[in-house]
Amino acid sequence: MSHIGAVGQTMAAPEQKPFHDPLARGFPPTLEGRLLFWLAIAFSLFQIMTAAHIIALPSQVVRGFHVGFLLLLTFPLIAATRDAGPLVKALAWGLAGLGFGVAIYQFVQYATLILRAGDPTTLDLVVGVIALGTLFVGAWLIMGPALPIICGAFLAYCLFGQYLPAPLNHRGYAFEQIVDHMAYGTEGIYGIPVLVSSTYIFLFILFGAFLERAGMIKLFTDVSLGLVGHSQGGAAKVAVISSGLMGTISGSGVANVVTTGQFTIPLMKRFGYRAAFAGGVEATSSMGAQLMPPVMGAVAFIMAETLGVEYIEIVKAAIIPASLYFASAFWMVHLEAGRQGLYGLPRDELPSPLKALKQQWFLLLPLVALLFLLFSGYTPLFAGTIGLALTVLLILGGSVALRLPSRVIRIIFWVGLGLVAAAFLQFGTAIIIAAVLALIALNALHQGGRETLALCRDSLAEGARTALPVGIACAIVGIIIGTMTLTGMANTFGQFIVHVGEQNLFLSLVLTMVTCLLLGMGIPTVPNYIITATIAGPALLQLGVPLIVSHMFVFYFGILADLTPPVALACFAAAPIARESGLKISLEAIKIATAGFVIPFMAVFTPALMLQDGGVLSNEIGFAPAVIYVVAKAVLAIGLWGAAVVGFLHHRMALGERIAGAAAAALLVAALPWTDTVGFALAASVIAWHVMAARRARQPVSNDG
Repeated sequence: MSHIGAVGQTMAAPEQKPFHDPLARGFPPTLEGRLLFWLAIAFSLFQIMTAAHIIALPSQVVRGFHVGFLLLLTFPLIAATRDAGPLVKALAWGLAGLGFGVAIYQFVQYATLILRAGDPTTLDLVVGVIALGTLFVGAWLIMGPALPIICGAFLAYCLFGQYLPAPLNHRGYAFEQIVDHMAYGTEGIYGIPVLVSSTYIFLFILFGAFLERAGMIKLFTDVSLGLVGHSQGGAAKVAVISSGLMGTISGSGVANVVTTGQFTIPLMKRFGYRAAFAGGVEATSSMGAQLMPPVMGAVAFIMAETLGVEYIEIVKAAIIPASLYFASAFWMVHLEAGRQGLYGLPRDELPSPLKALKQQWFLLLPLVALLFLLFSGYTPLFAGTIGLALTVLLILGGSVALRLPSRVIRIIFWVGLGLVAAAFLQFGTAIIIAAVLALIALNALHQGGRETLALCRDSLAEGARTALPVGIACAIVGIIIGTMTLTGMANTFGQFIVHVGEQNLFLSLVLTMVTCLLLGMGIPTVPNYIITATIAGPALLQLGVPLIVSHMFVFYFGILADLTPPVALACFAAAPIARESGLKISLEAIKIATAGFVIPFMAVFTPALMLQDGGVLSNEIGFAPAVIYVVAKAVLAIGLWGAAVVGFLHHRMALGERIAGAAAAALLVAALPWTDTVGFALAASVIAWHVMAARRARQPVSNDG
């Protein structure tokens, strides 16, 4: 058990920062930087105390302070990390003060604001304009222009949409009504996205920050290397597995690229993969991690809240498609390795996965507890709070255990701490809080413990810093939702898609896909989903697509927008690591991520792929047989498409084989009454053709005559 104390040493490892992040330099080593550092800690502590109900505040006030803290940190931190001059720094602190002042105003005026809802005073309007203005500026600084421009266009539509031609116009709304709708209540910037950001998302970001500092990345990488590093294409398979595992605790696909990618991309290049392909594998795997339960880039929680369904229903719908996505990526790198003749690393150069698990198995305990609580019906807020608390207990307990005199006493200590941690099911969070406070006191008594406390403190600050772009994004996309609820704009777009879908559902789906790819360009996971689901989701529902399937459809293509040109954010994040053009990486990523483009269409025609009732097949043969059938068909389609794209199966494929394989895969996806029969027959023909061609290729050439 004593190896748990090694957490303190592991946590000291430097963390890779996203290169595109304007806050990547963290907190500068100045007096101003220390002030911002402690403000970030205060932000994290506020979120933890409200989540654990140590502080009881109305939801509207918590949301207001959440956005206030985001703005309070964003402006001066960006100015400090960019080494701005005194005038710019003064302006940054002024904007930060205004942003946080809005939160104080909402706290002080909470009751009276409710009483005069819909009839704002002049001061209310001034504060509302300040809230919107500071939010737009903050979003532009921290995420670039794409999202603020899109949200600004929606706000402009509220103000001037009455001048547009029908059917795009609306009846017109007063300036006061728009400001009141957007800056107060729960329809605008303090809507469901900020509710989820201020509860689930922030806690899960903290949870991931503590686990990463405790050595989770190294554990995932060692296990992946040990399992598949020796196989054909082993280096790329390591990237697929480690990125998928990181996705279970990470909320950002692009952040995944520049954390796991720092190791996997150079490894793949050293292994013999082309730079563009190596970057494409990492980008595809990291973005796919946003589709992998339990966190799903925090979208799982927002989707559950938006649809009013249990969290477990979202996970159930996501598990098979996510598994197929990673199986497809795994298959593509296997075929590419076969085509290039790339084989695995010697086993004696690889870490032992069993040894890695034996040394660091304890890091999995908080993750296991988190999954247990989520699947047991507890709310994500409660599960995230307990998961974070257990991680802290492990880190602090490890430091204390190192100083206990004998192995027996250490075992007794860990058993006792485990019983205390388990007691929360009976006695609530109070006993966990008491245990954390006791361990903090014990660690404060010796030098090593104080170092561990300092690292925990740093994790609190780092978690708050990491949450800034996600939180700001959640706030500003509230303007899009507010526009929809105020003007009914979604109905106009939805009616168009429904009209097309009445004639041809497939064409309607393609139109929705293109819309999601365009709207999702360069936008983080959470606002990406909110935008696409708000605009396109209701239209698919009207066309008879099941509720969860319609939202998963737009979510998938919103995610894939980060792989498609011209923006391809994940690919350009991989570019400096791979030392290759982001556009070339993007083209490779699209090929590798083929399953991501195919699976949503299959799920619409056969909802059983997402474990949802409905669909012709399910009604004809029953739910369970339909699931087995559609999964088998999807695996075959993905296998054929991968072979056709790479041009390799058992050996190199001729052009005719590749065309026939792609056609068979397309027929299996189409889900029309006749396409499955033809698709299976063509698939069998392609496989037989390839087997015979392989046999002929192996036959020695005769020298007779």
